[in-house]
Amino acid sequence: MVHLSRVQTGLQKDHPAELAHKASQLHLANYEDDFTTSIYGSRFAREDLPKNQMPESEMPKEVAYQMIRDQLSLDGNPKLNLASFVSTYMEEEALKLMTDAFPTNFIDYEEYPYTADIQNRCVNMIADLFHADDNAIGTSTVGSSEAIMLAVLAMKRRWKTARKAAGKSAENPNIIMSSAVQVCWEKAARYFEIEEKYVDCTRERFTIDPETAVSLVDENTIGIVSILGTTYTGHYEDTKAINDLLIAKNIDCPIHVDAASGGFVAPFVVPDLEWDFRLEKVVSINVSGHKYGLVHPGVGWAVWRSCEHLPKELIFNINYLGAEQSSFTLNFSKGASQVIGQYYQLIRLGKKGYRAIMSNLIRTADHLSVHLQELGFILMSETSGAGLPLVAFRFADDGEKGAIEGRHYDEFALAAVLRARGWIVPAYTMAPKTDGLKMLRVVCREDFSRARADDLISDIKLCLDVLAKSDKKALENAKENVRQHISGHAKKDQNQVTHEYKDEKHSLQGKHGKTHAVC
Repeated sequence: MVHLSRVQTGLQKDHPAELAHKASQLHLANYEDDFTTSIYGSRFAREDLPKNQMPESEMPKEVAYQMIRDQLSLDGNPKLNLASFVSTYMEEEALKLMTDAFPTNFIDYEEYPYTADIQNRCVNMIADLFHADDNAIGTSTVGSSEAIMLAVLAMKRRWKTARKAAGKSAENPNIIMSSAVQVCWEKAARYFEIEEKYVDCTRERFTIDPETAVSLVDENTIGIVSILGTTYTGHYEDTKAINDLLIAKNIDCPIHVDAASGGFVAPFVVPDLEWDFRLEKVVSINVSGHKYGLVHPGVGWAVWRSCEHLPKELIFNINYLGAEQSSFTLNFSKGASQVIGQYYQLIRLGKKGYRAIMSNLIRTADHLSVHLQELGFILMSETSGAGLPLVAFRFADDGEKGAIEGRHYDEFALAAVLRARGWIVPAYTMAPKTDGLKMLRVVCREDFSRARADDLISDIKLCLDVLAKSDKKALENAKENVRQHISGHAKKDQNQVTHEYKDEKHSLQGKHGKTHAVC
């Protein structure tokens, strides 16, 4: 039995008449020293954190750590962020190695020769996955965006050199790609002044059409882009068909394969799929180590078939701290942690480990696909390993099987209601010429288990019930609330002024309303 005990302080109760008198004698603690009590009893807990200017004085390390950690705790849970391809799980041993490498300046080959050699080992292993021979050359990058920039530079320079050697104009280069490309391709074309020639998607086809792509090639084309795993629906574009058409028509045009997501999936799940250096016209490939390469961001890799496709005039030989180095990069100093993390994963898991993980992810994606179809959704992604381990889906329109009669909500409304349950399941507007097709996408990452997929299915069922019982105005308010107070920068700074770059009109998003998807 638990007994209640009256608290005895020895203090007499104040009479109401005496309270006003005692208030004037109130003295609140106002310690001037930095840290004499607990973190939340210090002056720092009652002051705003610096936002616009560096503070004049220091704060104790314990306070700085806790204050920043408290703010970051308001971010979304990475485990429930199904929008991103970026790895959210690594083993403790890998993290220890990466932490040890934080002070290492990767670019200093003389001081850190084994770190440099580890990068070379990674390049060799990845090039081998892509069926490269001993003539291949490659480098690490901050991510696939940098790798793509480097590949575009190489294709443009090689084209320009050939044009000048033939006494022809080197103005107005163009590049051919699907309208489903990730925004980094738009950036590369704009930054390096290259005309974009798009092969538009349709409501039935979410990838590049090989015949159309090859028909667009002219004397100013620097290359064709083929995507191994599109950002929106995870499809593998038919690189072999493009390659074979170029050969059949005797067209001298290189192919670059954007294998940002699929480069660490296809070799283990569909090893007989021909998309890499087995194809004559493929001259360069990029892949993200921080996606299905299973490393935290950011690390990527670029590999060229041979030095012939990486012009010498783009390479700088730099004598840095006594060692001669060949450099092809958009930056210089960078940490070695992510390269170390990639090497750990490659030797820790081996081909067997990667194959096991990717196989499980395919099974999880198939499991989720089946249950979503049972709920009446239209599946837009591939199954059984024919594409990336993701699930792209949409509501059935009127006249389609599974259509919900009188549905007054869309994919963005479902995304908003799921957000209230903690899940970040993005809704997108598809590429141009798809009649404003909307979709949702779930990326299956290494730590997205079947049990977690079942939790998501249960919450989708719950949210569909909520949507069915909600009126249209309430749903619009819910979506606006997510946009204003949960997503993006608005939550961080309610007083943020709209910047002058908002509402640009030069990108596919600005021109056609296509969503620039997270990757």
